[in-house]
Amino acid sequence: MSRICELTGKGRQVGHNVSHANNKTKKVFLPNLQNVTLISEKLDRSFKFRVSTAGLRSVEHNGGLDNWLLKTRDDKLSANALKVKRELKKAVASSEAA
Repeated sequence: MSRICELTGKGRQVGHNVSHANNKTKKVFLPNLQNVTLISEKLDRSFKFRVSTAGLRSVEHNGGLDNWLLKTRDDKLSANALKVKRELKKAVASSEAA
């Protein structure tokens, strides 16, 4: 399981631990990933995602999962999130046509 947020694409970053003597050793900064269940209001279903806490705050700020998926570029989303986005677009298109 990769350490990448499924909704924002946030992954690990690499840096240095720097000692008092200015010795540098490699360090990996990992995102704070949580397993969460998010509810789609338009699909009336829940979906499980592995999301960073910052990503979860962004989703809530944008008004929920549906708005977030419709606004976010496809290259940031995981395969699972892209599948949900396609379902959501179909549901929105069918509700607008009716």
